[in-house]
Amino acid sequence: MKIASKTRNIAFLGNYLPRKCGIATFTSDLLGAVAALHHRSRCFAVAVNDVEGHYQYPNVVRCEIQEQDLDSYRRTARLLNASNLDIVSVQHEFGIFGGPAGSHLLALLRDLTMPVVTTLHTVLLKPNADQRSVMQELIARSTRLVVMTERGQTILQDVYQAPLAKIDLIPHGIPDVPFVSTGDYKEQFGVGGKKVLLTFGLLSPNKGIEHVLNALPDVVAEFPDVVYIVLGATHPNELRTRGESYRFGLEALVGKNKLENNVIFHNSFVDLKELTEFIGAADLYITPYLGEAQSTSGTLAYAFGAGKAVISTPYWHATELLRDQRGILVPFGDPKAIAREVSGLLRDETRRNAMSDNAYKLGRTMVWSYSAGLYMRSFELARQQQKALPASVAASVLGDRSYESDARRKTGNQAAARQRNRPFQCP
Repeated sequence: MKIASKTRNIAFLGNYLPRKCGIATFTSDLLGAVAALHHRSRCFAVAVNDVEGHYQYPNVVRCEIQEQDLDSYRRTARLLNASNLDIVSVQHEFGIFGGPAGSHLLALLRDLTMPVVTTLHTVLLKPNADQRSVMQELIARSTRLVVMTERGQTILQDVYQAPLAKIDLIPHGIPDVPFVSTGDYKEQFGVGGKKVLLTFGLLSPNKGIEHVLNALPDVVAEFPDVVYIVLGATHPNELRTRGESYRFGLEALVGKNKLENNVIFHNSFVDLKELTEFIGAADLYITPYLGEAQSTSGTLAYAFGAGKAVISTPYWHATELLRDQRGILVPFGDPKAIAREVSGLLRDETRRNAMSDNAYKLGRTMVWSYSAGLYMRSFELARQQQKALPASVAASVLGDRSYESDARRKTGNQAAARQRNRPFQCP
């Protein structure tokens, strides 16, 4: 059903570039895509800062929440309420908000007076008690929920009893890039004429890259010109807790396996233009992640949508995206299986090209311009649903301020009145 959107003023809440994380990239891309598709909309971002502190955000970021500061969430709610918003679009991941299982976010949601559309980047099959409690209230206080996979939708219904009627399935957005020959990009990275394997994303031990490095000796024995590019800085959380120990371990494994001429590490967080060039240079993309319970992978979506033949472990997103001859799944932690499938695809160019074609065709339904349209539909549905609610029901759904003192409420109302006719800004 096509809905003419009257949604104009939208706040996107989540991490934001230049913070280095997948959620930051997603929030930035989503806001940009919606703003580009709907020129009459007024879109701005509310960025969540981690313990590292301040980032040099672009002007579209109008407010910053300090991850561990509960009052920061409450102040932001009051300012959002004063900003004539139609929708707040929340990007949810347990680890990016303060409090047990990210529960500080709920303090903000309890106070909001406009509908909330929450994109769930992780949907846990076996949540602990804190995670379940947060998730159930998040579901209750969101007018609509967005998931990116069928598996995520099923878990929401089966584990959390979320009503199907409020769930929207919108694939992870991707940049719209042309289908090009790998030779167009290989030369600029010094790998012209070689067979290129690629893994990219922030490094941490759950990525399983060591299993590809242990698979490579068998591949190199048949294809000595293979180069495996590992692109990405170490994840900031990993750096804070263990430093570069994972990367150093990978580098040591390269030496142990005598792969110095076959592996290239690019220790950097690249922008979209450079990332698409790296993807363009790859003959095969590999995601060797170690955990099944990964409901979305932006790196997989990007590479797949660019028409790359993909070999992956069977985490949830990969299992769904790569079915029907669109990719190859290998068991978790199995270097022999990785070696077998990499060598098989390098031998069989016809099969590799067919896989690439299938991926690229489906990828056209994942480009950001298409996803932005689906999000605007979700936003408009949420706006209409709140408008249709009786006042007493809307009050119970959108905010229970019983925990808040009269003095605090009065202060908040006064702040809202002062802000109502001003551009949105941080307190």
